Amino acid sequence: MKTTLVDPRTGRVRGTAPVARESEVRSAVEAARATLPGWRGLTPRDRARRMELLATLVEENADAYVAREAAGTGKPDSETAGEVEQVADLFRFYASAVRAQSAPAAGRLVDGHESWVRWEPLGVVGVVVPWNYPLMMAAWRCAPALAAGNTVVAKPAETTPDTLELLAEHAAQALGPDVLTAVPGDRQTGRLLVEADVDMVAFTGSAAAGADVAARAAGRRVSLELGGNAPALVLPDAPDDTWTQLARACTYNAGQSCAAPARVITLRENYEHAVEQLAAAARECLAGRDFGPLNNADQLARYDGIVTASAAGRNLAAGIAPRPGEDNGFWRPARILADLPDDDPAVVEEVFGPLLTVQHAEDLDAAVALADGVPQALAASVWTRDLTTGLELAGRLNAGESWLNCHLVQTAELPHGGRGASGHGTDLSTLALHEYQRPKTVTARLVRGS
Repeated sequence: MKTTLVDPRTGRVRGTAPVARESEVRSAVEAARATLPGWRGLTPRDRARRMELLATLVEENADAYVAREAAGTGKPDSETAGEVEQVADLFRFYASAVRAQSAPAAGRLVDGHESWVRWEPLGVVGVVVPWNYPLMMAAWRCAPALAAGNTVVAKPAETTPDTLELLAEHAAQALGPDVLTAVPGDRQTGRLLVEADVDMVAFTGSAAAGADVAARAAGRRVSLELGGNAPALVLPDAPDDTWTQLARACTYNAGQSCAAPARVITLRENYEHAVEQLAAAARECLAGRDFGPLNNADQLARYDGIVTASAAGRNLAAGIAPRPGEDNGFWRPARILADLPDDDPAVVEEVFGPLLTVQHAEDLDAAVALADGVPQALAASVWTRDLTTGLELAGRLNAGESWLNCHLVQTAELPHGGRGASGHGTDLSTLALHEYQRPKTVTARLVRGS
C-alpha cells in the first residue's frame, strides 16, 4: 500500500511512500523489543558514543536532510538548515546529559541501611510526530528516549516521512539495527503503533488526536504535546522592534508552530497603534520569499475555514511571492485580524498559520485574563521595557514557557511543555530524560560478617 506525497510549494505530486499496517508495525516493535536488552545494557558512556556518531552522520549528510525536509514541508533552506543543525546538537546534548544526570536522595537514610535510586528505561517507546517539524520533533522525542536506554519505533506524519526515514537509516549505522525504526504511514498506522506492544507513547499533534492516543494507550505512560495558541502581551512601552519580531515569529514555518505567537493582546490606549504597526511589519514578510507554504491541502482548507468564519472587522493581508512554477502551492500571506470578538474562531482555535489576531484590554489584569482565556496553555510572551512588570506578567501567565521581549527562543538546555489542553510532559532539557525513565529504589540492610 502506498500514499501519495505532494510538494506543498507546487501542489504537485512528488512521489509515494509506503503505508505500514499491522504486520509491519508488529515486526518493527518485536525487533525493537529483541534489541532492547543489548541497548539498555550498554553503559551511558557507550550509548553516548554511538549517539555522538549519529549526530556526526546528520551533520555530514546535512544537505540530504535539508533537501528532504524542504520537499516535505516547503520550508526555505534558511529554516531547514538551522533545524538540521539543532537536531545534531540535540543528540549530542542528550549523549552528554545521560552521563551527568543526578539521582534523588541516596545514602544511609534509614539506620542500618544503605539506599540508592536507579533510573531505568521504560522499554520500547512508540513515537508519533507531526508534519510541521518532521525531523526536529522526532529528535525532541527520540534523543532523550534513546539516551535513557529505550529502543524506539517512530511514525512520521503521512505527508512528511522523508527525513525520519533517513534518520532511521543513519541510526542503524550508528546505534545498531532496530534501536530506532521508522514506520511510515497514515493515521491508522499511528493507531496500530499506539496499540502495539510498546511500553510508552510519545505523541505530538492535535488535542483531539491526543485524547484518542491516551485512550488507546490504556494506562501505559503517555507524553502529550497537543498544540498551543500563544498570547503576546504588548504593553504601550514595548521595544521599537516588537512588531517586526512578532511578525517574523508568526511567519516562521508559515506559523505552523505550536509555540508561535497567535494572539496579540494590548491595552486599549495602544490598540490602534498595535494594529497599524503589526500590519506594516506583516507586509514586509512575503510568503514564498521569506517563509514557506502551509503543509497540505487539509491544513489549507482548515485555515481558510477559520479565516472565513472570523467576524474580524479588519482583515489585513500581506502579499505572496512564489517562485516560477510554484503558483499552485499552498501559499497563504501573513495576515492580521482586528476588531473581532473574544470568542471568535480565530481567537479560540489554534489557527496554525501565518496569522495574528489583535485584542485590547482595559488593564493588565484584564489582559492576563484574555491571555489565559483559551484552553491551550503552551507558550506566551510579554513585551515591555519595564523589566519588573515584564517578569511579573511572564510569571502570572498560564503557560509552560514564557518569553520577555522575544518569542520562539529555545535551546536544548531549557524545558518545553504544555498545560491544560496543550497536554503534559516535557521536551528538551535534562528533565526530558525522566519522561522515558522510571526510578527504582534499592535499599540494603547492612549486615556485618562474623
